[in-house]
Amino acid sequence: MNEYLLIAIISSILSAFSQVLLKKSSLKKYESKFREYFNLYVIGGYFITFVCMILMVIAYRGLQLKVGIIIETLVYAYIMILSRLFFNEKITWKKLLGNTAIIIGVIVFVIE
Repeated sequence: MNEYLLIAIISSILSAFSQVLLKKSSLKKYESKFREYFNLYVIGGYFITFVCMILMVIAYRGLQLKVGIIIETLVYAYIMILSRLFFNEKITWKKLLGNTAIIIGVIVFVIE
């Protein structure tokens, strides 16, 4: 496997985890607006997002733009799975259908 492709995949998975941290923060009640935006979950979530941005810049050095974009679309599927694991969210037919369409699109693109 291309090392740049691996970096892009790791970045997209980390990006999904950063979204989990941000959602976890949004579900809590805080005593002030300052605490609502400056807490461990938010700072950690944005830090991971920043790291993912750097990783994707590195990955794009060895990937075609179209491949990187395809890898990034898989984040939606990762978020659906992580939301089920961390927040016990239901996987509805609409979510499943949408993510299936994304995955089919990725497969069609890869086959091409």
